[in-house]
Amino acid sequence: MAEVIVVGSRKAAGALVAEAIERLVGTRPDAVLGLATGDTPLPVYRALAERVRAGLDLSAVRGFALDEYVGIPVTHPESYHSVIARDVVGPLKLNPAAVHVPDGRTLGIETAGERYEVAITSSGGIDLQILGIGTDGHIGFNEPGSSFASLTRVKTLTRQTREDNARFFASIDDVPVHSITQGLGTILRAKRLVLLAFGAAKAHAVAAAVEGPLSASVPASAIQLHPRATVVVDEEAASMLTELEYYRDAFAQKPIWDPVIL
Repeated sequence: MAEVIVVGSRKAAGALVAEAIERLVGTRPDAVLGLATGDTPLPVYRALAERVRAGLDLSAVRGFALDEYVGIPVTHPESYHSVIARDVVGPLKLNPAAVHVPDGRTLGIETAGERYEVAITSSGGIDLQILGIGTDGHIGFNEPGSSFASLTRVKTLTRQTREDNARFFASIDDVPVHSITQGLGTILRAKRLVLLAFGAAKAHAVAAAVEGPLSASVPASAIQLHPRATVVVDEEAASMLTELEYYRDAFAQKPIWDPVIL
């Protein structure tokens, strides 16, 4: 069972995860982070940026983004190359050469997944993978039906995912139809998973991922297979969890030798 932590706000969630990452970097300055994009992980990156301004050195940290759209230029403001540079690399003062994003260019796309897998493996693997969750239960761009053994590959985006992401584009017609994403098997190889979710719109997906059956129809349910997965949610996102009071009690009674997240 994943550890579930219910927090009072997105800011509190960001501070909690940022603290864990600071502890990780304290023991391994060149730690490898798996980087999600979108609105959900922003509180984590903002909390880390505050710590960087206060003196935290993340310059040796390495990173791998979860996914990228296929067929849009890396200079497009909504390409994940641009988003990672804007939201992560710059504010956290990371070395741009040490932060990788899947290659979504159509030229060479047939081998882009294999090349990304080699890069992750060559780095020693991801120490802590940050995840969001879609309203249909996807993580990364692993849409419903994705294999739990899948590796980095090209996926066709569902209509719902494209509608959810249309707010970042002029219209849904501008949202790419394909993506290249770390697979569920790739994600499960990370040493630590931290999934964040906020708002009532994510409540059903969170409950299905944490407490529902293990099912390819809910790709995020794959976190049930990971020995060190933590789910950090606000009250609204936690509202459909049937074991909510147990999660609260478990966190309140957490042993002093068992640090939060790490």
